[in-house]
Amino acid sequence: MSGIGERVEQAIEHRADVEHEIERGEASTPARGRLRRTALWLGLTGVSLYLVFPSLADVFGSWDDLDELAPGWLTAMAGLQALTLACLWALQHVALRGPSWPAVVTSQLAGNALAKVAPGGGAVGAALQYRMLVQAGLRADRAVAGLTATNILTFAVVLALPVLAVPAILRGGVSRELLEAAAVGIAVLVALFAIGAVLVAFDGPLAWVGRVVQRVRNRLRRNAEPLRKLPQRLLDERARMIGILGPHWKRALAATCGRWAFDYATLLAALAAIGSEARPGLVLLAFCTAQLLAQIPITPGGLGFVEAGLTATITLAGVGAGAAVLATFAYRLFSYWLPLPLGLVAFGWHARRYARAAVTPVA
Repeated sequence: MSGIGERVEQAIEHRADVEHEIERGEASTPARGRLRRTALWLGLTGVSLYLVFPSLADVFGSWDDLDELAPGWLTAMAGLQALTLACLWALQHVALRGPSWPAVVTSQLAGNALAKVAPGGGAVGAALQYRMLVQAGLRADRAVAGLTATNILTFAVVLALPVLAVPAILRGGVSRELLEAAAVGIAVLVALFAIGAVLVAFDGPLAWVGRVVQRVRNRLRRNAEPLRKLPQRLLDERARMIGILGPHWKRALAATCGRWAFDYATLLAALAAIGSEARPGLVLLAFCTAQLLAQIPITPGGLGFVEAGLTATITLAGVGAGAAVLATFAYRLFSYWLPLPLGLVAFGWHARRYARAAVTPVA
């Protein structure tokens, strides 16, 4: 709970910095400062990759075992990841309020790909998507507001996922049938939307969550600067986000929940493909751990940290060590590596379509 409180606080405080970074762009940063910052990130990335290299090597070594997975499961995982991307595009289309679908799709794919390969990739990827959206004719202020609302909503939903794992853990047992695993995924989607709708529609539940997180965090970290206004800040951020999304906030919330539910289903499919019978609740906790590790900015996309953490937590869910490594590789193949060439193709297509077009702000 202390960690969640810290992440919520950091997300709120970091929002203004991210907006400022997108708006000013790297062009306003002195060349020497950019060079020092790049060198620092590269150094941290190199050290971090060295530390997690054993786990990363084990995962990459599973390439030779990929033929053990049935082609049908690989097709299912590709389809689930396509649905994950479709939900994210739908969310951004609502939040940005203006750009064409091709502009949303190409800018998201390109920005996401850059975020996965560049040191400190999150901000760099957001800056690239911002520039591509503006090039496509979207107003700069609307691009900043829409991307900010998208990031806050997606991160807020993933923070709620561990709570949904508790009933499944208490229930016990293993997932012995694909139908049960599918039911778990659908239940996660429905529960996420219900919880999100309540927190958006009513002040009381959201303020209560803020008070609980604030109280627990302050008790666990007595020597740190205490949180004092987290409930009100959560309410303010919600009001800001709803102001951006407008009357379509339900559609945006549904798209966000679908984005995480289909991604989680991809991991379940990877485990089913290797014949594993893992407890869905613990798998959900493993999935949440992977998403939080992906936020670590010292390696692109959490590379290495996600592989190590996901393999370890899947093993705790009742999967054998070798099977956990193979499942992690299959999941990361579709969620991390395959979107990279798609991003390159999207960037080239976007450049050809919009480079010569007049930049006309959308009203």
